[in-house]
Amino acid sequence: MRGFDVGDFLAALTNPFLLMGALVTAGLTVAGLAGGLILGLVVALLRASPSKAVNRLAQGYIWFFRGTPLLIQMVMIYSGLPQLGIKFGVLTSVIVTLVLNEAAYMAEIIRGGFLAVPPGQRDAAKALGLSPLLTLRKVTLPQAIRIILPALGNSVNGLLKATSIASVISMEELMRRSEMIMQVKFDVLETFAAAAVLYLILTTMWDQVQRWLERRYDPVGRGATGRVAPAVERAALPR
Repeated sequence: MRGFDVGDFLAALTNPFLLMGALVTAGLTVAGLAGGLILGLVVALLRASPSKAVNRLAQGYIWFFRGTPLLIQMVMIYSGLPQLGIKFGVLTSVIVTLVLNEAAYMAEIIRGGFLAVPPGQRDAAKALGLSPLLTLRKVTLPQAIRIILPALGNSVNGLLKATSIASVISMEELMRRSEMIMQVKFDVLETFAAAAVLYLILTTMWDQVQRWLERRYDPVGRGATGRVAPAVERAALPR
């Protein structure tokens, strides 16, 4: 039986073709995260709507995308939608799927963060005459961010690894390019070990970003507290 070849492993690890796949994976993760956060915030707000119809619609969205495998969703968007006259390219299909899927998880994370903010914060903002949008932007959201960051970190790690599913529709990200190299050189263990190291590098880089964000938004480790938000404090100052 052929053993593990360190030389082949190092060659795969520094292979420009594979490194480009890692960059594609990072790009897909950033796109999925950005779109997922924006759509997730919208869904979370709809989920908190007093309208039962809107609330049920948001619940149904979350139920579907959290309850079905990402692989099925990706195949449905790439291969199923063309039967309805809607055709996306490979890259667009991958990004749309990742955003729709990630938004379902982000919506619940964001909603949990909103629910953890003490109601008195919103009451204080309302008493001071802040509009609902300003209350969201200056009072509720900054406090919710501190709460959701740990869960956000886990979700992003999962998203980064979930991009490997895009290989089933021929998206040439890290996993797909690893398979392509393996099929040519037959260095199965060495190539996938190199891919694993690159995934670890990407997740470690995100871990550093997450730590920076946590220090940025919660420098003294307060988490959720009953302290009045800075925006409310400033609004209460004498004019």
